[in-house]
This record gives sequence, structure tokens and C-alpha cells, in this order.
Amino acid sequence: MADPQGKSQDLGAIIKKHRPSLSPYEDIYRQFHSHPELSTLEVETASSIHSHLGAMGDYEIKKDIGGHGTAAILRNGDGPTLLLRADIDGLPVLEKSGLAYASKARMRDTNGIEQPVMHACGHDMHITALLAAAQLLHSARSEWAGTLVLVFQPAEEKGVGAQSMIDDGLYTRHGVPEPDVVIGAHVMPERAGRVGVRPKVMMATADSMKITLHGRGGHASQPHMTIDPVVMAAYAVTRLQTVVGREVAPNDPAVVTVSSIHAGDAENIIAEYAELKLNVRTFDEGKHPSYWQCRGRDLMSLVVRNNILAGIKRIVQSECDASGASKSPEYASISSFPITHNDPQITTTLSKSMSDYFGDSFNPSFGPLNGSEDFSILGTAIGKPTCFWVYGGVDPATYDDLEKKGKLNEVPVNHSAYFAPVIQPTLTVAVDGYALSALTWLLKK
Repeated sequence: MADPQGKSQDLGAIIKKHRPSLSPYEDIYRQFHSHPELSTLEVETASSIHSHLGAMGDYEIKKDIGGHGTAAILRNGDGPTLLLRADIDGLPVLEKSGLAYASKARMRDTNGIEQPVMHACGHDMHITALLAAAQLLHSARSEWAGTLVLVFQPAEEKGVGAQSMIDDGLYTRHGVPEPDVVIGAHVMPERAGRVGVRPKVMMATADSMKITLHGRGGHASQPHMTIDPVVMAAYAVTRLQTVVGREVAPNDPAVVTVSSIHAGDAENIIAEYAELKLNVRTFDEGKHPSYWQCRGRDLMSLVVRNNILAGIKRIVQSECDASGASKSPEYASISSFPITHNDPQITTTLSKSMSDYFGDSFNPSFGPLNGSEDFSILGTAIGKPTCFWVYGGVDPATYDDLEKKGKLNEVPVNHSAYFAPVIQPTLTVAVDGYALSALTWLLKK
């Protein structure tokens, strides 16, 4: 589609005129923060979203898409179709923020295991901001023309929510119009008030997997009668640290993290097996099916990602052979996230609007980020361009003090038990950013 022409100077006036009072939305945010739900289990979260959207009127609400996903459609005459997305799931994290509205929630996950739950990645801010932007854009209907689609996506943390919505017929069976442009946003451990984006690669691809190493159990006093999977795992973990340092070119960003290791339960028993959980991040462009699900296919196009995953498999197998493992290691994919690629033309257009509106607080070359997202699937599944931008959530005074002391590494990051965006100015920036994104394409010419 053609780039929007002119009138960027009008967007700020429209946003300020139609932005609703955010005081009620601050309370809505606290409510979402206090009542998070795990991936694929977002029943009450989705119900609350439906209630807030329904109270606005005019939005056509599509429920239970790909699980607990929601799409809201506002048709406003002829024009482009623009999709804004927010994710809605929490994480199995025990909150330690000390906030008066901190989550005390616990719930059973899909395996039946009770877990603490926290919005440790800021999805509560995403939900609230998109709801407020929905009201703003509804109020500003006389200023724009086209179709606005709001998607509240479940199960982002598992990397399955966007694909589940597509597979469930988001744009077919559920009748959601195909967008011309797909835009998403995320709160980050950056100074509140700041906004950033970049063309091309914005976020990394990610693969998480479980590897099971098989030994032979027995009494701790008779190690010669066993094959110890703990020793096997220890050598594998140590050697895996060399994959990035010795098998990846220094100018190719990559991360290999062994984030979990478990074997046995008693101090006097050598275990039968050990389990490792790994997370791999790379910046290869293109679509990347899970390595463990596409063995035998041509993987040469996956470049760095392929080499790392193949190196992991080679090292693990070698350590198992060296230990005389009872059988070959087993691999299971936990999740796989695609690259988050920002369409250059779309990003240039959005950057112009953001630069005009946010001024020096806008960074047009932010990142790229090692984090990962499944957001882009909402566009790439139908061949439409996507753009993903970020905004800060750290109290400005706190951020400035830590920066002055050279201690920015102490800022709580996403997925931390202490991650808690300051409500303002974070919420205002997020609402304005969502509205700005929509009006950039939908503003009447």
C-alpha cells in the first residue's frame, strides 16, 4: 500500500483531543497486574477484555480465537485496514516487587502443577494501553477512515498464541479482515517516556528444547556399577559454552543458555537420567521451523541458527558416547519463535510519525534485541508487512540515578520477579504510541 502523505503534524492534536482520562485505566492496569493468568489459561483476562470493549460500543468482538484470543473490529468507511496487537498472558514467577497491587495469584498450569503467576513481562500494560487506545480511536472516528482491528493474543510466552489464532481461522473462519499493516509494541526496562524501533531485524529467533541424557542408576557407593548422568550432563553443559565462543563468528550475535538441569532426588542414589533445558537465540532472517521437527530437511539456509543447533547435538552426543550412555540422548522442542522483522518501508513511515510526536525521546535505531516474539506471524502468515516498536517502563528518576552510578545492570528486566513498569508516564506513552500507529495509516487525507 502507499505510504501516508502529510498531516503528521495533525496527529498529536487528534491524540490529545481524544485521549480519554487515563485515571480509570490506571485502576484497570492494577487489576490486570493483580490477576495474571498463565499461557493458554487466560479465561478471566479475556472476559475482562470483552467487557471493556463491549462497553465502548461499535466494536465487533470475536472471541475464543486460537484459545482465549480476542479480535475487535471497528469499521469506519473506506480505507486501509490496520491491526494493532497486545499479548495477554502472565508467567510462572513469584512476584517480589513489593507493590500494593502485587500479584498473589497461583494457578495450575497445563500439566496440573500449581504455580505462582505474575505479569513479569508487562503484558498487563499492553492490554491496558490497547484498551485505552481503542477508546481514543473510537472517539476520533471523524478523523480517520478505514478498518481498525485490535488483537489481544494469548500464549505469547509459549510462542504458540499467534500461530494458534491463525490456525483457528483468524482471517477466515472468524471473519477478521486481513490487515494491510500489522503493528505491535512492548514495554522494556528502558527509561519511561522513551520509544524505539528499527528497520529489518528487531528481535531474535529463539529455540527452547529439553535434552534427556540416559545413564544407569544405582547406589552412590558403587559408581563403577552405574553410568552417572550427572557427570555426563556436567561435561555437556561445560562444553556447550564453547559453541558461541568458538563456532560462531564474532560479528554474528548469538546466545546459548542452559537454563535448567535436573537429575535425581536423593543424595545416595545415582540417577537414571538427567534433563537439560536450553534456550538458543540468533538473528538469522527468514522463517525458521524448529530444528528438532525438521531433521532431514535442507537446513543450510538457516546459517548461524542451523550451525548452533547442529553443534549442540554433536557435543551432547559426543559426551554421551564418552560416558558410555545406555542409549542416545532424546530431544524435545519446547518452543520456537521466528525472527521479528520490521518492514523497512513501514518502519520508515512510522518512524516519521514517532519522531514528529515524541521528539528527542524517540530512537529510530533501537536494538536489535535478544528477546523474541511470535507477533510477526499475524502478518507473515498472510504475506503482510509488520512493525514492532518498544517503549520504556522504568521510573525516570530511578533510571537516571542508576545511569549516573553506572549501575543500569541493576534495572529489573522482563521476566524478573521485580519487573514492574511505573504506571505513568508509561501508560500514556503506550496509549499515544498505539493511537499514533493507527492514525499514521488511517488518517483521512
